[in-house]
Amino acid sequence: MHNWPGILALTPLPKDTTRAMIRNLLRQASRLLLPITCTTCAQPLTDDPVPFFCRSCWALIRPLRGSACARCRRPLASPTALTHSPTHECHDCRTRKPHYAEVWAPYAYCSPLQDAIALFKYQGKVALVDALATLLVRTLPDHLTGDVLMPIPLHPNRLRQREFNQSLLLADRVAQVLGCPVSYRNLVRLVDTEPQTSLPRSARLHNLREAFGLRAPQEIAGKRILLIDDVFTTGTTSNACAKILCDAGAVRVTVLALARSVEAGMVPDVWLPPSDPRPQPELRA
Repeated sequence: MHNWPGILALTPLPKDTTRAMIRNLLRQASRLLLPITCTTCAQPLTDDPVPFFCRSCWALIRPLRGSACARCRRPLASPTALTHSPTHECHDCRTRKPHYAEVWAPYAYCSPLQDAIALFKYQGKVALVDALATLLVRTLPDHLTGDVLMPIPLHPNRLRQREFNQSLLLADRVAQVLGCPVSYRNLVRLVDTEPQTSLPRSARLHNLREAFGLRAPQEIAGKRILLIDDVFTTGTTSNACAKILCDAGAVRVTVLALARSVEAGMVPDVWLPPSDPRPQPELRA
C-alpha cells in the first residue's frame, strides 16, 4: 500500500504556493502584533484577502444587474424597460447624445467599494489596485474591443499633490488582460478644474471647456479608444475627453470605469449591494 500522506509531505510545493503561504503567515503574525480593523465593518482583520478589508465585506461587492441604458449603462427604474426596445437609451443620452459610444461601469459606487476607492484614490493605498482591477476585469463583456487604453488624465498640479494617477494604475492592470497598449502621455488635462461633483450641470460643462487636449492627435485617427477612469459620476469629464478623441478621428470611444454613481430610489434595493454592512446600534425605547 502506498504511503500517500508521507509522499505528499515530501513533495515540494510550487514556489508561488510557498510564497503565498509565507505571506499569509507573516500577515497573520503582523495582525497579532499590530491589529488592524476592516475599513468598512471595523472588525479585526485576520486572513483578509484584500488589504484593509475583511473577506465578508469584500464579498458584498457585486455587479449591478437589471435593465440599464444601452449607451451609458445607467440603471433604469423598470426591470422590463428593455423588453420591447433592447437599444433603449436613458433621457440624458437621448436628449444630449454623448460623444462616447458606450460606458462599462459594472458596480454601484457605494460601500464597501466606495470605501476602497477612497483609500486608493485619496489616501494613497495603492496596494488595493490589483484587487480593484480584478473587480473590473472579471466583468468585462466579450464584445469589448479597443486598440489603445487611455486613462483620464490629471492636471500636473493634482498629479504632484497625489503623486499618482489612479486611472493609469488601473489601465496598466487592465491592459495586461486585454493585450492592448496604454497611452498615458497623449491625452492631457490643460486646466486645473474644480471637482465636477460639486458643481451643477451648466457649471460642469463650462468647467471642462477646453480642459483637455492631445499632444499627438494624428495617433488617434482610426483608433478604437478605451477610456478608463475609477468612477463614472456625471459623465461630463468622460464626454469632454471623448469629444477631443472623436474630433481627432477616433472611430469609437468606450468608457471603462470601476463604479458608477446611482441615484437613490432609481432601482429596487435588491439590485444594489447593501450600502452599509456595519452593525447598527440597537434602538432603545
